[in-house]
Amino acid sequence: MRILAVDPGSKRVGLALSDPTETIAQPLATVPAEPLSSLAARLAEVARSSEAARVIVGLPLRLDGSHGPEAAAARRLASEIEHESGLPVELVDERLTSAAAERALIAGGVSREERRAGVDRVAATMLLQSHLEWRRRQKPG
Repeated sequence: MRILAVDPGSKRVGLALSDPTETIAQPLATVPAEPLSSLAARLAEVARSSEAARVIVGLPLRLDGSHGPEAAAARRLASEIEHESGLPVELVDERLTSAAAERALIAGGVSREERRAGVDRVAATMLLQSHLEWRRRQKPG
């Protein structure tokens, strides 16, 4: 079963997809966040075309764990994706994934322009890989 990860941003939304065994997360795409009115439908179409069985959406909590306007927007988006796709959608804490993705790209010598284009996709991949590892730890035996 494949899982689609969505890393929402105000300008771009990073996407990553798991392999069918839910072992490895792979970067998929970056899509424009605007127009916001069609974002959930566009993401639902990506989920369908990628044969995803579920979707996770990054929940950008503050460092102290509190919810700000970005978290509220992520909750709305998750609800809209669930409605549009009919798939189960889960919110996953994504604190620091964008910063970690940026650091990884800098360490890899990626230019500022390429980083801007790829950081959302890398953040989605990191979010998904972390989630896949968490799910494996939860399985008994």
